[in-house]
Amino acid sequence: MGVRAKIFHDELQRIINEPGELRLEGSTVGECLADLVRRYPQAGPVMFDSRGRLRQQFYVYVNRESMFKADFSRPVTENDTLLLVVLASGG
Repeated sequence: MGVRAKIFHDELQRIINEPGELRLEGSTVGECLADLVRRYPQAGPVMFDSRGRLRQQFYVYVNRESMFKADFSRPVTENDTLLLVVLASGG
């Protein structure tokens, strides 16, 4: 099952070389992210720390439903859209 993903992260867009959107395979958020890293191995270090957790400033949302990071076990369907976002910080 393919899930649409929109990318709002400059470095990730450069690695993927897509115009900000692609289809990911999986039935959960975690499976979709694993598909992304399988297809684009350089994306792994951009999104995940050395313990396999999403980096602090990297967020994955499902359909803009929450201000919190999506749980990796959350089910997704072909009608869902994942948003891959980096939140800027600093002073």
